[in-house]
Amino acid sequence: MNQNLVQSARTLRLSGLLLSLEMRLQEASSHQLSPAQFLELVLQDELNVRAQRRVERRKKAAAFRELKPLDEFDWDFNPSIKRAQIYDLASANFIRQNRDILLLGPPGVGKSCLAQAIGYAAIKAGFVALYCSVFDLVRDLQADESPAQAKRTLNRFLKPDLLCIDDFGMKHFPAKSAESLLEIIVRRHQNRSTLMTSNRPIEEWGQLLGDVPAATAILDRFLQQAEVIPITGRSYRLRNQKDNSGQAAGKKR
Repeated sequence: MNQNLVQSARTLRLSGLLLSLEMRLQEASSHQLSPAQFLELVLQDELNVRAQRRVERRKKAAAFRELKPLDEFDWDFNPSIKRAQIYDLASANFIRQNRDILLLGPPGVGKSCLAQAIGYAAIKAGFVALYCSVFDLVRDLQADESPAQAKRTLNRFLKPDLLCIDDFGMKHFPAKSAESLLEIIVRRHQNRSTLMTSNRPIEEWGQLLGDVPAATAILDRFLQQAEVIPITGRSYRLRNQKDNSGQAAGKKR
């Protein structure tokens, strides 16, 4: 391969192009490609590599806890989960429309898994997503000691196109949690999309947050244009525990 060409590509930071350059040169020679056709192919190779790297960077920054893409999800275990509805969310149209989503149901039915899979699909569609538990969100917002630190933390939760807030209702909140959550919901309302998961009915949110007026304000904003998706059925985690127990019993025999 022409070393001047390789060096020029490295200088221009076209590492994606370099990965396929030798193959493309051979293809151009064997198929008698025009210069324009060859250039189009190698530039598209570079764009594809850059897009994949961007997805990987955003996936890492999203801080998913346990990511499983939708094509790996067990749709047969809980038939109440509507595959078409979830894949429609994965198309990211609700993000383009600044709408919100609430996945509501008992523990273990797949809410967290679906939230992260939808977040990952949003990243692949070109958006920025951030995943966190509601407790981490509240803790981080309350931990900053200076106004500058507080502003940086607040912006971290305000900037993503999609903020996935998980585990609402798993335990009671510390004092003033409602104020922190309210600020996030109000500031993102109609500007960015928020996806929340909860295992407690919305009627109990005021009690959980220890602040009924703030909880009412949160729900007033969040539910204004949110799609509420109830999820019922068996627990995936309990199924896995049974499977592991059965395997262990088999080994003992």
